[in-house]
Amino acid sequence: MSKNETDSLFQLVKRMNKSEKRHFKLLAGRNDVGQGKFIRLFDQLDAMKKFDPALLTEKFTGISRIQLPNQKAFLYEYLLGCLRLSSARLSVDVTLAQMITNIRVLYDKCLYHDCIRAIDKAKQFAIANERNVLLYDIFELEKLVTPRTLQEKHEERVNKTTLQSNEVLEQLSKQNSYRNAAVRMNTFYVKKGFIRDRNDLREIKSVFEREFPAHRENELGFAAQLHRYNALIGYYFFIRDFKRGYVTAKNWVKLFADDEQKIKAHTELYIRALNSFLVAKNKLGLLSEFEQTHRDLIRLKRMKVRWSDNINLHLFKAIYVHEINRHFMMGEFRSGTRIVARLESDLERFIPLLDHHSILIFYYKIACLYFGADQYKRALHWLNRIINEKDIAVREDLHAFARILALICHSELGNERLTKAHTMSLYRFLVKKGDLTQYDRLIIGFLRQLDKGMSRKKMMQLYVQLKEKLLPLTKHQFERRSFLYFDIITWLESKISGKTMESIVKSAVKRRTSAE
Repeated sequence: MSKNETDSLFQLVKRMNKSEKRHFKLLAGRNDVGQGKFIRLFDQLDAMKKFDPALLTEKFTGISRIQLPNQKAFLYEYLLGCLRLSSARLSVDVTLAQMITNIRVLYDKCLYHDCIRAIDKAKQFAIANERNVLLYDIFELEKLVTPRTLQEKHEERVNKTTLQSNEVLEQLSKQNSYRNAAVRMNTFYVKKGFIRDRNDLREIKSVFEREFPAHRENELGFAAQLHRYNALIGYYFFIRDFKRGYVTAKNWVKLFADDEQKIKAHTELYIRALNSFLVAKNKLGLLSEFEQTHRDLIRLKRMKVRWSDNINLHLFKAIYVHEINRHFMMGEFRSGTRIVARLESDLERFIPLLDHHSILIFYYKIACLYFGADQYKRALHWLNRIINEKDIAVREDLHAFARILALICHSELGNERLTKAHTMSLYRFLVKKGDLTQYDRLIIGFLRQLDKGMSRKKMMQLYVQLKEKLLPLTKHQFERRSFLYFDIITWLESKISGKTMESIVKSAVKRRTSAE
């Protein structure tokens, strides 16, 4: 087994919970698998905090180095088998896959009538849980078995099977088209963030018009509608049309209509729908609505259901991100940082499991919280995690804005030399990426003028001038994108007025809620 495969075995062992480990040992002990060798190998891996192949070879005695790779490979497959058994109760797909496997076993044993009964049961389960891909497999098996069970109403059954399989295949085709469109929309966002210029707009419109199917909603099944809304959300958010994104997300959430069965069957997409609804409400400043939907998300965590690790990860990410967003909307930066500090151990535990895109979002949002709380050193700690990343192909926008915000942090901390050096570095970075906007030029020009020995009056003039130059950009079709990443206008107002960012945002929230 290669080093990567060995690491995979170690990671698999570490991802198992106590119940799963106990289940493995019971099965392995009962079946006397490997005469106890696999349990000893498992225990050695489980005891390690960090994978060490040399230590494993030294501790795992009674077997030669030549045999050890095979033992590891066997253990890996055996663990997957144990996990399949223990997760069958949790996963619709695993349960259905096992039902299909049972049908194939019965067919191979020529037990055709038992096979038909198993097929009918599996079809009902697949239909109830909207699993069209696996349902189509069941129909294909039914076509195979039916000719061997000539009985009453045989022709009626054949006609019904062919009709239903054609309908499912048509729905699968529509579902697949929307999933393809959703993946393409998501790819644009993960790479670039929000739309930057006319070239981005032309490109995304061209792809959307080419790949987004023009089906009527009443022609679509539940699953196809889920993926249709997913694709639409990706498009609207990328072009920053948050009003249409809001309506789409609302309809997406409404599809589930508090139906616990649908939520359990499509939990990940339900979390995405709630997440999108929260994003739209956040961007539109709908605080009271945002808080209600955030409660719905937290309520999902409290449902009496044992979610998989994957679902728990998605829930953690969505709840945590929007808890941070809620503090932004309320202007509660200091209390937000206390939550980050309290949950930092959970965050460090979950972050290695997250995709690179989600990790960058966490780092940036946490940095912005600390910045709003005037804790610039802590903000730099999180910003440097982004800046020091070698791979900048994901979320190029966050890499750029992390550098801008870091420069402002250095300026606030009085690190004049670092500010000057990093300003030129930022300029070269943006030019190289072909993403130097008017907003960037104004910020860079402002930072280059700052000087520690400058009089307060001159410094105030610079703050006022920068604010006056930036305000028109907040209404520019493409330049206003920059203000979604960092509320620089509020920061400038805080410098000019001598108030904290927190107090300014809280006052704005109070005025807005009073007006409502």
